[in-house]
Amino acid sequence: LPMDAVLTGTGSSPLAGMDDFVKTKCPKCGGEAKRETDTMDTFVDSSWYFLRYCSPKSDDKPLDTAAVDHWMPVDQYIGGIEHAVLHLLYSRFFTKVIRDIGLISTDEPFKRLLTQGMVIKDGMKMSKSKGNVVDPDFLINKYGTDTVRIFCLFAAPPERDLEWSDKGVDGAYRFLKRIWAFAYNNKNLLNKEGNGDKDHSELSDHDSQLLRKTHQSIKKVTNSIERDYHFNTAIAALMELINEAYAFRQAGDLDPDVLRFCIKQAILLISPFAPHVAEELWRAIGEVGSVFNEKWPVWDEDIAKEDEIQLVVQINGKVRAKLMVPAGLDDETLKEKAFAEQKIREQINGKPPRKVIVVKGRLVNIVV
Repeated sequence: LPMDAVLTGTGSSPLAGMDDFVKTKCPKCGGEAKRETDTMDTFVDSSWYFLRYCSPKSDDKPLDTAAVDHWMPVDQYIGGIEHAVLHLLYSRFFTKVIRDIGLISTDEPFKRLLTQGMVIKDGMKMSKSKGNVVDPDFLINKYGTDTVRIFCLFAAPPERDLEWSDKGVDGAYRFLKRIWAFAYNNKNLLNKEGNGDKDHSELSDHDSQLLRKTHQSIKKVTNSIERDYHFNTAIAALMELINEAYAFRQAGDLDPDVLRFCIKQAILLISPFAPHVAEELWRAIGEVGSVFNEKWPVWDEDIAKEDEIQLVVQINGKVRAKLMVPAGLDDETLKEKAFAEQKIREQINGKPPRKVIVVKGRLVNIVV
């Protein structure tokens, strides 16, 4: 390769404009020939582009050391499964080589990796050759972009393949219609002042239940988005919250402040998934400005805690009883509750247990 190639930055190979290099003789027949000019594999570019992103305006050198050390490593890397081996291997190799020659101090390029699945239909990857491609424009025109987005996110966690189903789109549409109808049908209550910050102890059991469910939903949605990247479970939590709000409203005796707090938080929580619907509903309940200028909801751990939990009691791994017990009991007390249950006493029939396994707050398994 020539040492005097001019790097133009146009994207074409610098060798392509060098006639002395391109024009040559065939080593076999001696005839006229052209040399290959694309000698730099694309893996070379993709193996360090994230370093260049940190300092795109650095004209006199490949990267700015201070900028790279400030921004790297990448907090979250998302890519297809086809890149999960070679591309990541090369990226780590290049990063360590560039570190070894003293240009950066970063040791690893990526903190976390998510390899997303594909959208498939009839068990196969969508492709024109198979004739199984779904036109998103048709669905968007029929249901709206928010519905299609909700369906895609709810159908499967991002790391798994998504099996396309028109029935699933209908389900997402019904969910958005439910939250839309609830907000508009209760505008008189929801437009009143109130933020749900009353003393929890002053509320009725019914009001406390909805307030607790709201804080639990904030926690579930937040963790599903930020920690787990499972947007499907975030949307499932919102569906449960809306169902709870409907049941709360139908019960009649309610605190409008709690209801307003619940729906306000639900709109904030759904805004990343259904932005257009959320923006409309935000105005419908009397709020001013854009929903996207609001702070993300924060849950209160004390309010989110359940007063009671369902304790499953097993004998030799088989469920024999389910009972409600106060939350927060220690293991010994949970054992006492389990052995005091009538069904359990009858099943054991005086036999001394060989072992008692406690899964805190969930289960007691008695081995006899």
